[in-house]
Amino acid sequence: MTLLKSFRTPVIAVIMFFSIAMLAGCGLSDAQIAELNNLRAEVKSLEEDVNSLKDNKAQLESEIQTINRKLAECNKQKEETQANLQKLPK
Repeated sequence: MTLLKSFRTPVIAVIMFFSIAMLAGCGLSDAQIAELNNLRAEVKSLEEDVNSLKDNKAQLESEIQTINRKLAECNKQKEETQANLQKLPK
């Protein structure tokens, strides 16, 4: 048991040393940070484009609905006019 206790402390120290060394070695370079910032800016720009296109789509769909309502009204008036023309004496 004492052998495990005496063995455990150096093992923990070695693990901590390698962990710190790994974390220090995994740091990002300035070029990688710049590229990451550029990618974030590009994502933000693309998200803004998507939102703008969604707004544009909603506006166009609204215009289409308005035009379809007007078309339906015109078709209704056309049918009424044709029915009234049929009633006229020839």
